[in-house]
Amino acid sequence: MSMTAEIQIRLRRAEFNRAIAAADLTAINAILSPDVVMIAGTDSAVISGRKAQSLAWKREFSATPRTVYTRTTETVIASAVEPVAMEYGRWRGIADDQAAPSASGAYAAKWRNVREEWLLIAEIFVTLA
Repeated sequence: MSMTAEIQIRLRRAEFNRAIAAADLTAINAILSPDVVMIAGTDSAVISGRKAQSLAWKREFSATPRTVYTRTTETVIASAVEPVAMEYGRWRGIADDQAAPSASGAYAAKWRNVREEWLLIAEIFVTLA
């Protein structure tokens, strides 16, 4: 019996959160498709491709204080006709030296099942607070 797309995507998101907290670029790269696109929450910068996103995470991980981002899945909708799914949720960033989030908002993510593995192909973030 295989897990549903929703459960698999929620598990992948949890892996991504752990990888961010651990500053683990290898684990992050394993979740991103080669042509992944991310649109940042505040300045709407477009980070195109796994290599570019990996460099962006490397910069984030070396910042002082470092901000740890957590994404919390609220909804996953799997396609009935294609190996894709949409994830909607909330995100927040908490700096090492702070107790409260320094920024937070909403996100949407598109996933694709590639050889029995869900990979992120697009994320868009909006900063709401």
